[in-house]
Amino acid sequence: MVHALSWFVVFSLLALWSLAAWAFHTITAWSVSNAGLLAGASGAVDGLRVPDWLAPWIPPELALALASTLSALKPAVEAVLDQAPALAGGLSVAVWVVWGLGSVLLIALGLVLSGLITVLRRRGSRATDPSIVTATSR
Repeated sequence: MVHALSWFVVFSLLALWSLAAWAFHTITAWSVSNAGLLAGASGAVDGLRVPDWLAPWIPPELALALASTLSALKPAVEAVLDQAPALAGGLSVAVWVVWGLGSVLLIALGLVLSGLITVLRRRGSRATDPSIVTATSR
């Protein structure tokens, strides 16, 4: 019964791992495929500024440094957004590789748990076996 419970937990974790990998792949594939649309709206980087409610709490020098950093990073952000749709194929491979590694680790966890349960059962049966107790007490 304990073996079945441990494997149920392992397979439940494997199902959750698979669901998480699928969700991550779906969300990132959608984001990457639509990144080209964001690249066309590159003026959005220029429109970023400190919110009005936060402005009184931030020193003006920090706000100016933030604005200059954003303007300096604008070409790099646009280059990444332009290349993002081409990365979608590699994303699928990366998700499959990470999912496979995680699945192998979960199955290995199941094997280790199964072996541990077997070892603990053998130790427990030796301690309660009357033939072993009488042989060691002589």
